Amino acid sequence: MSILNPTKSTAMKTTLSFCLTLICVLIAGSLMAQAPTPVPPPPPPPAAVPIDGGLSILAAAALGLGLKKASSKNNEEANNEEETV
Repeated sequence: MSILNPTKSTAMKTTLSFCLTLICVLIAGSLMAQAPTPVPPPPPPPAAVPIDGGLSILAAAALGLGLKKASSKNNEEANNEEETV
């Protein structure tokens, strides 16, 4: 019978598509109203690195090397003075 009365079929299609569109819009709106996922807390700061131990050893080694070079240079100068005299 709907073939004989095309306006009824068109009205039903229009109503159906309007209802489906309205339902999709309402569902999309409710999905967007959900709370966002919480932001994870920041990672803890890295462990403190003890710089003092390594730096002290490096300074002591540099001081020792400097003293050795200074004493060897003094010995060379003393030897050179003795040879020239």
